[in-house]
Amino acid sequence: MNKVINLNQAVGHINDAAVIMIGGFLSVGTPEAIIDSIIKKNVKNLTIIANDSGFPTSGIGKLVVSRQVKKLVVSHIGTNPETGRQMRENELEVELVPQGTLIERIRSGGAGLGGVLTPTGLGTMVADGKQIITVDGKDFLLEKPLRAEVALIKAARADTAGNLIFRKSARNFNPVIATAADIVIAEVQDVVPVGQIEPDEVMLPGILVDYLVKIQEEPYGK
Repeated sequence: MNKVINLNQAVGHINDAAVIMIGGFLSVGTPEAIIDSIIKKNVKNLTIIANDSGFPTSGIGKLVVSRQVKKLVVSHIGTNPETGRQMRENELEVELVPQGTLIERIRSGGAGLGGVLTPTGLGTMVADGKQIITVDGKDFLLEKPLRAEVALIKAARADTAGNLIFRKSARNFNPVIATAADIVIAEVQDVVPVGQIEPDEVMLPGILVDYLVKIQEEPYGK
């Protein structure tokens, strides 16, 4: 099965008010070409779950600047002044989640669990409105799982069946968010026939990837 589609077909899965997970850490490992196509399509009122809001000119930050985001669920926004401005002006809802808690909530969503118990945030505003569960005399916050309609990830190489290899630190959030969405679309630099990626090299199996978008970048390994 060949999972390669074009950018227009990829963004056809993203509509107004969609809930999207996007991979990357400060734009490293973020699918920039797909984000540019979302901006061109001009879908609105998106909820985005990601590590951060990138920079004004790269990554998720471009969607914030273009005013297409209704809500962000992220661990920090400090590298994008426009995110902070929109939040202060009540133009954008931002849910700040400790980074470790965020990725575990996503992992829980992918695994079909009811949430994760963590002491992080106890006694702070992070705990407001959340259930506290006591285990062996210790209190924990119940952090509920996160899922999305679509996950957008970036990889260096894929075979046509969707088996992926990530490059260095671009691996970051990408493999985990691929488990927690109804549709997973991977932007990749290089697509090869099935059999050209050794099983031991696969970092994310193709069963978790629905579609591939090949972009014009230097091929993996060059």
